[in-house]
Amino acid sequence: MNKSTARRTQRAFITPRGLAGAESPYAWYETMRNSGGIHYDEEREAWDVFSYELVHQVLSDYKHFSSRTSTEGPVSSLIGMDPPRHKLYRSLVNQAFTQKSIDMQADRIGAIAGELLDKVAGTGHMDIIQDFSYPLPVIVIAEMLGVRPEDRELFKDWSDRLVASVDPTSGQTVQQLTEVKQQAAEELYRYFTEVIEWRRKAPGDDLVSELLRAKIDNEHLDMPSLLSFCLLLLVAGNETTTNLIGNALLTFLENQDALERLYAEPDLLPSALEESLRYRSPIQSLSRRAVEDITLNGKLIQADQEVVVWMGSANRDEAKFAGASQFIPDRKPNPHLAFGQGIHFCLGAPLARLEARIAVKALLQRCRHLHLDAGAELTRTPGSFVFGYKELPVTFDPVRV
Repeated sequence: MNKSTARRTQRAFITPRGLAGAESPYAWYETMRNSGGIHYDEEREAWDVFSYELVHQVLSDYKHFSSRTSTEGPVSSLIGMDPPRHKLYRSLVNQAFTQKSIDMQADRIGAIAGELLDKVAGTGHMDIIQDFSYPLPVIVIAEMLGVRPEDRELFKDWSDRLVASVDPTSGQTVQQLTEVKQQAAEELYRYFTEVIEWRRKAPGDDLVSELLRAKIDNEHLDMPSLLSFCLLLLVAGNETTTNLIGNALLTFLENQDALERLYAEPDLLPSALEESLRYRSPIQSLSRRAVEDITLNGKLIQADQEVVVWMGSANRDEAKFAGASQFIPDRKPNPHLAFGQGIHFCLGAPLARLEARIAVKALLQRCRHLHLDAGAELTRTPGSFVFGYKELPVTFDPVRV
């Protein structure tokens, strides 16, 4: 990695000063949208895009805004590939990660949700994050990948380190964080190298075995691609779903009228979850690289410059969503960008939605009169990439089953 690429990689881990230490990003987003919707950050040497129209444009235009943020070395990750290679590899992955294989998880997701609720439902108190929304997706994706139950905690640790970013108000340096991320990736790759080699010798009905079987015109996923997809599934299948469930339930707790509607109208839940994805997006931003000089809303973006699109801001844009700062559980239409847009639309979105629907439905059936603990002080997860909370303590009236 040359010095220029190393600097770009490290800058990507820095939290913008407008967000550093902020309790909520939404005031900053509104300021940025109202002052043009696109701005250049000298410290990070990156363009930030905030309005729905511009975010949608950048995510949709892969010819001018590449997902390959580094021009060095081979690319093995789907999220860093551009067509035509992206189309081939996504097609290979789709052979294993099918809608049918996802739908087949429904009963198991329900069983896991029930087991987790059994441990706490009788007490009338729980931490939704630690007791429910964190362990559920870890167990689901670990079982899908054929991971041993005793190794699930490794998943969470790797995932947390891989999505972290530096807050300028903290004492951690960008170099230190870069080293932490590299170590996490190396540990994960070593682990899955063993899993993959084991499944080559003894295939099963797990996702790794399906990935090994997938082929198009006699082309299979190579080892770097297999490893990068396991990493992608780990992060997307863990952090995104944990925060989707946690953010949705916090939003319901803040909007008790909406929560009462959900108790009375269970069929409203899918719509309410989509609105929570818009209102509190689990993933706030993505990075792209300008392929060539291009003008965006009157601003000249030079070739090879980084462009960060803030989906969390786009989803709060009043120009697209009437009453954008309000949570409207039956909002329709709701073309939010929480799972991205275009060729890189989140591959794990159907699984995340399925897990959230089943898990939240089970929780609402078992726990009535949900309320946030009196005096609870919620702590956001650090960084500007993912959006969630470390804990969400609640009280409720148990329902006998």
